[in-house]
Amino acid sequence: MNRRHFLRTAAATSTLAALLPVPALATAAGNSKTYFDPERVAAIRRRIAPISSQEFRARQEQARRLMTEHKLDALLVEAGTSLQYFTGLSWWPSERLFAMVLPRTGEPFFISPKFEEGRAREKLGDVRVLTWEEHEDPYAQLKQGFKDAGLLTATLGIDETTRFFIIDKLQQALPQLKLQNGIAVTAGCRSVKSASEIALMQVANDITADVYKKAQSLLREGMGERELAELISQLYGEFGVTGDALVLFGQASAYPHGLVKESFLKAGDIVLLDGGCEVEGYGSDITRTMVLGTASDKMKTVWDIVRRAQDLALKTARPGLPAEQVDAAARQFIAEQGYGPGYQHFTHRLGHGIGMDGHEWFYLVGGNKRPLQVGNMFSNEPGIYLIGEFGIRLEDEMLITEDGARLLLPQAKSLDVIF
Repeated sequence: MNRRHFLRTAAATSTLAALLPVPALATAAGNSKTYFDPERVAAIRRRIAPISSQEFRARQEQARRLMTEHKLDALLVEAGTSLQYFTGLSWWPSERLFAMVLPRTGEPFFISPKFEEGRAREKLGDVRVLTWEEHEDPYAQLKQGFKDAGLLTATLGIDETTRFFIIDKLQQALPQLKLQNGIAVTAGCRSVKSASEIALMQVANDITADVYKKAQSLLREGMGERELAELISQLYGEFGVTGDALVLFGQASAYPHGLVKESFLKAGDIVLLDGGCEVEGYGSDITRTMVLGTASDKMKTVWDIVRRAQDLALKTARPGLPAEQVDAAARQFIAEQGYGPGYQHFTHRLGHGIGMDGHEWFYLVGGNKRPLQVGNMFSNEPGIYLIGEFGIRLEDEMLITEDGARLLLPQAKSLDVIF
């Protein structure tokens, strides 16, 4: 979501203002009007329950089970999403090393700049934190931590998002470590959503549905894509969450992530909204395609094909099925309707994992033979894109369940009824 928003705003204007976040309750015109019933907002917000400390501990235990399965002695996780997933600590990755080492047996320990120790302990509590002053080598301190834990010759899994300079310096400081990609542990944990995670994602989805319905009611001729995107950010702000949207009008909708040039809305134009919001670190990613005024027969036909492809993907998905087969079901159907073969008009994969990051493991795409698991959450987003005319995409979050799959929101019913 944020990546798409950045691509649109950064490409569309060279001003610094376009790169800054939109204030929660202010549009470009300085309008502070509110659009939602406060009781509705309060009711949704009452459903938000932060992840508990017990669940963070359970996640670490699951990581240890996966370490045993994959013959890893420990896992190193630097600042980023996976650190937040395992500890609840949100930490911006910078040039200063901050990381957690989670042994397969024993308690985790952390490496932190000394001046940041208090902030780290505010969330982490009474844990072992190795600290280093600004002039000191943090990897020397980290080496001591590995020595104390009996891990100097360990097989160490590395969170796959870890930056190269950290891995390089770690190898120099601890040459006897055997380093391996830790994705089997990080993705193995994060790709299977707990009931608490699903509940937070449901709230994010419900907010997005409210925002999109309100945005649809505010469409008017002459409106620019950026104006609507800013309004959508304002609407999310009324719920106390951060959210954004990729907004595409007319011919720009034939390009899945849009064009550089801004489009302005005309009667009969397709309007494509793609985005969502974040609730306690968990996101929604929803696409709805609508029209201002009267849709052409071709628009209605293409929309119906895309909706039927989404239905087929939903019907196909189930535990144990290779992920590629879900993509293949939707892609083959679209091709049979005259919009194939392959990626000719359905130009991207069917879906991606989603959770704390907008795009996560694993992907509904050709070549991915990984079996689906109960608790996996994917986008289900078929599309047809006709350059010079318009594009249609429908996207919903799809949870793999014991007996198949379900979507978190009601599907779109037409180009006019979007939920």
